[in-house]
Amino acid sequence: MAARGQATASRADRVATTRVARAAARPISPCAAVCFARADRRGRSARRGRARTPSRGRGSVAGVSIPTSPAASQDIDAEFLALPLTELAGAALAAATAAGAQHADLRVHRLVTQSIRLRDGRVEGVVDATDVGLAVRVIVDGTWGFASHAALTPETAAEVARRAVTVATALRALNRERVELADEPVYDGVRWVSPYEIDPFAVPTTEKVALLQDYSDRLASADGVDHVTASVLQVKEQTFYADTAGSSIAQQRVRLHPQLEAITVDVSAGAFETMRTLAAPAGRGWEYVTGADGIWDWDGELARIPQWLAEKVKAPTVTPGPTDLVIDPTNLWLTIHESIGHATEYDRAIGYESAYAGTSFATPDKLGTLRYGTPIMHVTGDRTEAHGLASVGYDDEGVAGQRWDLVRDGVLVGYQLDRVFAPRLGLERSNGCSYADSAHHVPIQRMANVSLQPDPDRDTSTEDLIARVEDGIYIVGDKSWSIDMQRYNFQFTGQRFFRIKDGRLDGQLRDVAYQATTTDFWGAMEAVGGPSTWRLGGAFNCGKAQPGQVAAVSHGCPSILVRGINILNTRTEAGR
Repeated sequence: MAARGQATASRADRVATTRVARAAARPISPCAAVCFARADRRGRSARRGRARTPSRGRGSVAGVSIPTSPAASQDIDAEFLALPLTELAGAALAAATAAGAQHADLRVHRLVTQSIRLRDGRVEGVVDATDVGLAVRVIVDGTWGFASHAALTPETAAEVARRAVTVATALRALNRERVELADEPVYDGVRWVSPYEIDPFAVPTTEKVALLQDYSDRLASADGVDHVTASVLQVKEQTFYADTAGSSIAQQRVRLHPQLEAITVDVSAGAFETMRTLAAPAGRGWEYVTGADGIWDWDGELARIPQWLAEKVKAPTVTPGPTDLVIDPTNLWLTIHESIGHATEYDRAIGYESAYAGTSFATPDKLGTLRYGTPIMHVTGDRTEAHGLASVGYDDEGVAGQRWDLVRDGVLVGYQLDRVFAPRLGLERSNGCSYADSAHHVPIQRMANVSLQPDPDRDTSTEDLIARVEDGIYIVGDKSWSIDMQRYNFQFTGQRFFRIKDGRLDGQLRDVAYQATTTDFWGAMEAVGGPSTWRLGGAFNCGKAQPGQVAAVSHGCPSILVRGINILNTRTEAGR
């Protein structure tokens, strides 16, 4: 997608990507029945360097906060810092200015990934990839231009900048709306690193495989488990940003997603059932996969999954109809992602983004008046949450990470923005939601960590919420989902469904999906859990735009109680 009048240069200048496939040798609920890990709470990650305010006045967004962050335990890899970053910036920005650009920015982007997949303890694949390149954006007479290249030399950077100006000049006659960027302070020579303890790329692959084999063997040895899949996705993302205002920013983020799934097969019935671990993708290092310091209780969860799977296979099918639900954070994060996260992306709300998953019912004319949910509903956008997948020091337009309100007292009060869209909403500053997944993609507005806040007055437990339900269902873990092109009418399933009778859990149910419209669902929220129930969930690869881009994003939330939500029987709905 050519974003806001932007266009890309020749696709021949693609990134040099190396893919090597090689074979290697051979809980979150706080309830006692389904419980596991410590919450990811509100630590913050450090910025280092200094910020300068340029001569133009700087504004602020009402309700925005920029929390102070504790120091990260790691530094940016020397290999990335050894690249000629300042030389690339100097050459590109000077060439763009000389060619007539009123604004220019350079972005060097390096993405290192590894995926490991096992089935029944045997390695199915190990894939390593490195993607690196540089990109230059320019504004010429209110029109965007963009170009990129895989070669990291000052000569190439200067040529790419001149090509970006050529693109902008060519598009100027077609531009229908002048590009104006919201102001942002200048950040001169700063570095930022996400918080993690063990760099997963420093751990030998054989050691990673051995750990996944050990986890797999524990599941496979249990009665009733016929197959086990295991995987871990790992990403290290490094960026360098510089612009003609004077910002110069280097940062590094590490994230990963470990996952195991137990499968039981009924050959006579031609059916199968699954049960998956609930460890969410997170901005953490290898310590997350080992469960160090109680980050995740792998021993406890792996020991209980076979029992839960056996109970699920024998569980009665659900009776459809209006039902009271207690929803665990391991399930609710996905409902937040689809019905709030995407709905409050400003480009989607104004209809600018519609090709990938539609627009939004939460249009700007409803800002400040749309009753999104009950008055206890408080949702924030956050680019600073410790271990959040969308947490950054600075976005891809040089805007510092922030936290702000999207829904307050149940009313829509904000959107996720970049530096182009903020002025359209009458704001003087972006809230830092610009991101591109490659040097060869244009930065677009992407989702922050969108989170439902817990009860600020009382640490209500999940057990407390369950105790308030006479006849209902407690839902744990995410699975499949569906939502319409306005982010309004949806349905979600889950991993485990526990019947609630007289305020207590009473065995599992099967074939459960809950269906509602966004405002009806959040308007039925009677209670939210306290801080002890708050957890981070998230999506490792959220898609958007054309050409498609992916971004990682987390969603924090407590357990909640919602009344009278329509339950579907998925088996009946499928005609079985």
